Amino acid sequence: MATILRFGVCRLAGTFALKPQSQISFLRYSSGMSGLLIEDAKYSWLKDLGLAAENKGVFHGSWSGSGEVVTSVCPTNNQPIARVTQGSIADYEKAVTAAKEAWTSWTDVPAPQRGEIVRQIGHALREKKSLLGRLESLENGKILPEGEGEVQEFIDICDYAVGLSRMFAGKVLPSERPGHMLLEQWNPLGVVGVITAFNFPSAVFGWNTSIALVCGNSVLWKGAPSTPLTSIAVTKVVTSVLKSNGMPEAVCSMICGGADIGTAMAKDTRIPLLSFTGSTAVGHKVAMMVQERFGKFLLELGGNNAIVVCEDADLNMVVQSALFACVGTAGQRCTTTRRLILHENVYDEVLEKLKKAYAQVKIGDPLEANTLYGPMHSPQGVELYKNAISKIKEQGGKIEYGGKVMDRQGNFVEPTIVSGLSHDSEMVHTETFAPIVYVLKTKGLDEAIKWNNEVSHGLCSSVFTRDVSRMFKWLGSKGSDCGLVNVNIPTSGAEIGGAFGGEKHTGGGRESGSDAWKQYMRRSTCTINYSTELPLAQGIKFE
Repeated sequence: MATILRFGVCRLAGTFALKPQSQISFLRYSSGMSGLLIEDAKYSWLKDLGLAAENKGVFHGSWSGSGEVVTSVCPTNNQPIARVTQGSIADYEKAVTAAKEAWTSWTDVPAPQRGEIVRQIGHALREKKSLLGRLESLENGKILPEGEGEVQEFIDICDYAVGLSRMFAGKVLPSERPGHMLLEQWNPLGVVGVITAFNFPSAVFGWNTSIALVCGNSVLWKGAPSTPLTSIAVTKVVTSVLKSNGMPEAVCSMICGGADIGTAMAKDTRIPLLSFTGSTAVGHKVAMMVQERFGKFLLELGGNNAIVVCEDADLNMVVQSALFACVGTAGQRCTTTRRLILHENVYDEVLEKLKKAYAQVKIGDPLEANTLYGPMHSPQGVELYKNAISKIKEQGGKIEYGGKVMDRQGNFVEPTIVSGLSHDSEMVHTETFAPIVYVLKTKGLDEAIKWNNEVSHGLCSSVFTRDVSRMFKWLGSKGSDCGLVNVNIPTSGAEIGGAFGGEKHTGGGRESGSDAWKQYMRRSTCTINYSTELPLAQGIKFE
């Protein structure tokens, strides 16, 4: 028997510790009548990515897998795409051992040469960008421009990492002792574990891996259980470059699997750093397990993000920005706008314009041209949406737009706008990983800042205003308490050059640009005595 797995709300779920919420078994067909999309001529392009009807889901220099056979499902029509044999704990042991052994060779390669290999990875991704983007649309459900955009993000961080490979450096500091030198030395950690979520099945791996590689680490990746084909296809691209350069391919090892594999990674002392993207609830469990062994963790968790609109804002920009930030990826981004805090003088106008904009969004197959809004990733996501709508109505909320599951094939729900709830109501303070935005009316920026900061998460926020004093108040110490603080742009769509991450229950981790590379290395403070004397610090005499 093969098992179709569609895991609970992504990031909530099965990337780490929760069990699949729905398992539907079906009999395998003969090879000639498999019933898999990959065998349909319409989707034959999947084979150009090295995928087949039956795929091994473990890579550590060679492909293997002895765990459960699962089936990747297309959320647009809930049809099976292809099957994957996941990894077992025995497979995990082989993978982590191989990654650790590969590190001993990789870390000896000079950093600029590691950067050159990462540059080649970016080039290989460019050649497969269209195919990988289509795979993401098929397996994840995001529209094609977003799928290709995610691959481009991986390419961009490769380019960034190339430059970084010649730039990351420690400091030479003045020593208080004569004949001594004080300096910082940065060295790689070893094997970096990366656990990613369904909503960005390649980009987050790219953020971590590009930087980890140039810093001299090897990587062991566990992607989301519901996007295994993307994990396999991306791994094939990356490791082909390692092979062509004569490097151990296990430098980038990968394992498809469930909670047992995630738990093993969190508890494994051979993985000095574990990067986890997922929900706050699961991230907390990850942090406790890693901390128990005094390991390092990098958490990218939830977000209850707000756009604040002042009375002087350009309302056309507001509506255009809010539309993408609320509706993009069917509301399944950690940076999706969940709260729209509108000044009372522009509340009615913005709400009406936004409703009209929602009505013009083309909903459909994410692989089709001009589609702006695709399906939820899973039936469990649809259930989460339905439950949220019920609670909203129970708490007195008004559905201004949407609010229904769509009567069509696949996991489609209507993008939804809600008014009538208090800024501090239970639902407004809950991150629902679905396309639901709460519209709130405020008297001014001071009140809006308070509302922005009162939720438990602290990922992303944005203010729309033309007033410079308001802009800098928003950016200052008494402004937004988020890790990403924007002015006149949406909450979604962060660039790779800055550090990405958030505060409070978002986890505090930073990935991608700026000095995020420091999390992938260990720092040693080194004192060198080049004299013939042995003076002690602080002028201590011990004679």
